[in-house]
Amino acid sequence: MHNPSLFERAFEGALWRSRLVVYAAVICSMLAAFALFYVTVIDVYYTLAHLTHYAGLDDVARAELRANTVAHIVGSVDGFLLAIVLLIFAFGIYELFISDIDCAQNERSSKVLIIESLDDLKSRLASVILMILVVIFFEHAIHFQPHGIMDLVYFAISIALISLALYLLHKSHEHPDHGDSNHGDSHDEAKAH
Repeated sequence: MHNPSLFERAFEGALWRSRLVVYAAVICSMLAAFALFYVTVIDVYYTLAHLTHYAGLDDVARAELRANTVAHIVGSVDGFLLAIVLLIFAFGIYELFISDIDCAQNERSSKVLIIESLDDLKSRLASVILMILVVIFFEHAIHFQPHGIMDLVYFAISIALISLALYLLHKSHEHPDHGDSNHGDSHDEAKAH
């Protein structure tokens, strides 16, 4: 049986406690998420405030304001999604390096925030980042003006690739017992007992 020396015990204790540096990443990620939520909420407020005179505009001005409003709202979705990425990252690294979040274990709505492994964290972050990229593509697609047949071909290829990425993401999240609801129910009951 290995009997560790005093130096080895002290070094291992310091090494183990060094994981607490992750608190800095958790706090900074949370602050950045709150900042993004704040900025995005303010952007949405001013976007909606500009619509107060929408009914009194002529057709050309109304079409321009509509296009700008849709672009701003899509950009707001992008801001909220990025804030969610930061929240998931903060919760994930806290659970992986520090401790489980006990109050989240009993909440049904918080399942997306419970991280079991590094692969689980990467999968959830990848899902949200893919959605951000889709939203950014949609934001640019609103103002897309094709100048030739090749522009339309590239645009169609881009849409096909995004659809493929979303399909593959969906397939990666499916479980083997996904189609059998009775099996899933019995599995949940077995876990409860």
